[in-house]
Amino acid sequence: MLNILYRSMKWRVQNPITIVITLIQPLLWMMLYGTVGASTMHSTTGNYNAFILPGIMVLVTFSACCGGGIINYITKNNGSFYRILLSPVKRVSIVFGQTFETVILSFIEISVLMVIALFFSVSVPSDLLNFLYMLLILFLTAFFLSCLTYTMSLLLANEVIYETVMNAIVLPTFFLSSALFPSETLSKNLHTVIYLNPFTHVINILRKVLMNECLALGEMLFVLLLLLILCVVAFVCALYRLKKETAK
Repeated sequence: MLNILYRSMKWRVQNPITIVITLIQPLLWMMLYGTVGASTMHSTTGNYNAFILPGIMVLVTFSACCGGGIINYITKNNGSFYRILLSPVKRVSIVFGQTFETVILSFIEISVLMVIALFFSVSVPSDLLNFLYMLLILFLTAFFLSCLTYTMSLLLANEVIYETVMNAIVLPTFFLSSALFPSETLSKNLHTVIYLNPFTHVINILRKVLMNECLALGEMLFVLLLLLILCVVAFVCALYRLKKETAK
């Protein structure tokens, strides 16, 4: 697993533009939309930059993980993907190695985002336990999305189709959540759709941590259990698709 992780991270270091590109869009959302929205949403959300930061965190994680899926297409083109499959490496180690690379990248980009957010009057969580819980939620979110994008990269024929499909997934998922506005102010039908989006619950719990609000134990356990289930399902799917590649 560590060897696969090292190979993926080495490729990322050799192609730093992939890190910059996945970070640009979320930063633009943070700086531009946050500044514009603050003038109209302040009365309902308080510090609007702190309000939208959890959604931007999820978006930057999505972007990093989508970029991770491209590695499969590159390694297929140069043949290293198939050489790894032929080597005596456990399929579980291959999946873990590649998914952990995008998890690490996600945390690096989220760290950059947090530092920039400090200049927009966003404070770091003061409660250590809540801060550690936030890191756990971000890790599980990144791992789930990494497994999901890894599976999609093995399902779809080429990177053009992959990028088209992922864009069709990312933007609706982002907008149909509580990332940019309080869902309580919306109509009943739209509120229901947003509530069914699992990222709404992730964003809401991260928002409470960042804004130093009181966390209910039931809510914390619900989000944790939800993400654990999603992680297990996504990992099993990724492992299944990799084994299908071996059988070809």
